[in-house]
Amino acid sequence: MMYAFGVVVFLIGVAASIALHEVGHMWPAKKFGVKVTKFFVGFGSTVWSTKRGETEYGVKMIPLGGFVKLVGMLPPEKEERDADGHLLVRSADTGLFTQLAKDARSAEYEDVEPEDEDRLFYRKPWWQKVIVMAGGPTVNLLIATVLFSLSFMAFGVQTPTTTVSAISDCAISDAEVGRTCTDADPITPAKQAGLEPGDQITAINGVEVTEWDELTKLIRDNGNNTATIDFMRDGASKEVKVKTSVLARASIDDPDKTENVGFLGVRPEVVKERQGPVFVVQEMGSMIGATANALVHLPVRMVDVAKAAMGGERQADGPVSVVGASRVAGELVTMDDPSWADRTQRLIGLLASLNLFLWLFNLIPLLPLDGGHIAGALWEELRRRIAKRRGRPDPGYVDVAKMLPVAYGVGLVLMIMGVVLIYADLVNPVRIS
Repeated sequence: MMYAFGVVVFLIGVAASIALHEVGHMWPAKKFGVKVTKFFVGFGSTVWSTKRGETEYGVKMIPLGGFVKLVGMLPPEKEERDADGHLLVRSADTGLFTQLAKDARSAEYEDVEPEDEDRLFYRKPWWQKVIVMAGGPTVNLLIATVLFSLSFMAFGVQTPTTTVSAISDCAISDAEVGRTCTDADPITPAKQAGLEPGDQITAINGVEVTEWDELTKLIRDNGNNTATIDFMRDGASKEVKVKTSVLARASIDDPDKTENVGFLGVRPEVVKERQGPVFVVQEMGSMIGATANALVHLPVRMVDVAKAAMGGERQADGPVSVVGASRVAGELVTMDDPSWADRTQRLIGLLASLNLFLWLFNLIPLLPLDGGHIAGALWEELRRRIAKRRGRPDPGYVDVAKMLPVAYGVGLVLMIMGVVLIYADLVNPVRIS
């Protein structure tokens, strides 16, 4: 029952994110006077719809996206006007791509009345086009920011402290962690010094420490030298001197590398602490970098997913579909018998990560993604400025219809990726528990 609850809540969150993304396009479009005829969440057959003014709002059968119909996305060809200046569509064309463009233009102008010509999207200034097309991804970024802020500032983050939770029995390298200590293994410096769980370390070699990262750096930098450790035990201040060991440990800067560093042998007590806005900005910056890196390597990762769908090993940090993410949501609310606060925070974090991904993904400068339309608007203004500087005639609007073959190609690739991901999520899902 709780698993199903997590799945349902996550899907509602996904639907809300999609709807708000489309609002991000529709609201500025209407403010700039663009005619908007449709606003739908989902694709396929219409489940429900209602019309308010000139816009039809509704929900479709397949909840894998949404769309807003902005009339006039494709400019007509220059000769497609009658003697009175009204828009026309040529009746004779040859070639597959030409026919595709013709059909797209015909569909584009089904809802256009003569009085709507100044309300067509392609006729708007370039900066208005950028705002309209960037509106959707920007909403996803805002959602992610709000959700991450709520998670970090209201619920808190698991943070290691300078209070000792456990003492390691023997000094062994990272490669040996997990095995049972033997009589041949050296005793850890912490155990030699008589440190105990509950001790709060306050200083190393006279340098005051209040955070675990500070303490870790001082210990690692101490090498095999003698360290003076100040700590609090049962409200009393104590001091002890001990020579730290030198062990191979993962590098802080590059976890894939190891380095010989000072070792004490204490594990921190972890508590949940609420963070401030600076922490939110720093963490989101790190996550944006990680998400961008994942997008760059998406083709390679999709190959791994395809192999996993054929029986190979599924990578826990690889891409998933909405189906896979829903399964993860179900596991998050049941794993380790969490409290309601933990369940809520986990779902918030998952939805925040999804919106951060949608923000970056939609900014990829390829049609039919929002980034492709943004790139087109910027190119339109750039070539106009170049023409003006060179004293040449205005080159006019960028004809997006000429890029339809690219859009259809990208759309086909995205569909194939979606099918592969869904299949892999059904036969070999990512598991976090």
